[in-house]
Amino acid sequence: MPRICIIAHNSFGAMTGGRCGHVGGAEHQTALLARWMAGKGFPTSLLTWDEGQADNTVIDGVRVIKMCGPGQGLPGVRFFHPRLSSLYAAMKRADASVYYHNSAEYVTGLAAAWCRRHGRKFISSVASDVACDSALPALRKSYERILYRYGIRHADRLIVQTNRQQKMLRDGFGLESVVLPMPCPGPSASQLTVVAPARPPQIAWVGRLVELKRLEWLLTAAERLPQVNFRVVGATNADNAYARAMLERGRALSNVMWAGTVAREGMPEIYQRASGLCCTSIYEGFPNTFLEAWSHGRPVITSVDPDGVVARLNLGWVARSVDELVEAINALLNSPDQWREKSSNGRRYYLENHELTVAMPRFEQELAAMGRAIGLRAMTVAAPACAASSPPTSQ
Repeated sequence: MPRICIIAHNSFGAMTGGRCGHVGGAEHQTALLARWMAGKGFPTSLLTWDEGQADNTVIDGVRVIKMCGPGQGLPGVRFFHPRLSSLYAAMKRADASVYYHNSAEYVTGLAAAWCRRHGRKFISSVASDVACDSALPALRKSYERILYRYGIRHADRLIVQTNRQQKMLRDGFGLESVVLPMPCPGPSASQLTVVAPARPPQIAWVGRLVELKRLEWLLTAAERLPQVNFRVVGATNADNAYARAMLERGRALSNVMWAGTVAREGMPEIYQRASGLCCTSIYEGFPNTFLEAWSHGRPVITSVDPDGVVARLNLGWVARSVDELVEAINALLNSPDQWREKSSNGRRYYLENHELTVAMPRFEQELAAMGRAIGLRAMTVAAPACAASSPPTSQ
């Protein structure tokens, strides 16, 4: 079987249940993929930051190889050492046939360059719409944009989450990609508890306290809907001015509850206690939180609608302003028939598109196909040499 290596600097926390480091949707997806591939018998490595773990730790069959620490090195030179040097050393130690990276950053280009130099296959996966925007607004430094563009242009396969992302890559970069629905674990039918919105009602919000996530929309809705409880899931160790402002404002509201960071095994309770999930982001890819909510039969109220599935398939409400957000929350809580219909639609959509045994084999197929291509090429190159060294046959 081909050897698989997944490059995901921030994913050690996701591999250990979300108890340390940054854990977002992309990190959960890469951890899921690593476990799946290892479980199917593929020798699988995962490259992560050094977060104090022992090197070559094996978790659920996945060999975790650590690189340097996220803050290690001197400003101005740490790009080359220890970041570049430790990345390439870890890729060499993994000795994989296929390398997979899910993010839009300079690492995309570095990994692609290493793979080209060493004759390995490289798969780049897109986690957000801005990664497909030709202007690359999320990459503020010129070297980041240059390296990311190099990486996606030299990837052997590009994976996107939505048809919109596929079109953006084609129009903005002239690149083709394959659309693969993201996998997500969820409750089985026997584990599922779907009930009408509880009283007092509760709306869940899950994300990082950064400007992109626009938590102020939710807090404004909380001020206007004092009869509704809002539970915010996200790290409360404020490390920026925006987060501190949101925490101060939210703690002044009696109907806003701060759950802080919640480990993976604690998230089902968040969804089960909520009437619905709220997303207030400026942009997203295809949020993993949507899939989790739908797996539990919870509708979403969202400012972004990936590929229009929320509106088109009646999986919740789309709210493009604070006024629409308040209106949607009222509709969710005061229209039991609508809630039940959207709940059922969400669960069905999840099962048909994102449930692990449906979605994950598609990723396995892509990685395995790349690995087979490496093997076929090696056989093709080796065949003439073998033939030349064979003794002549008797006439």
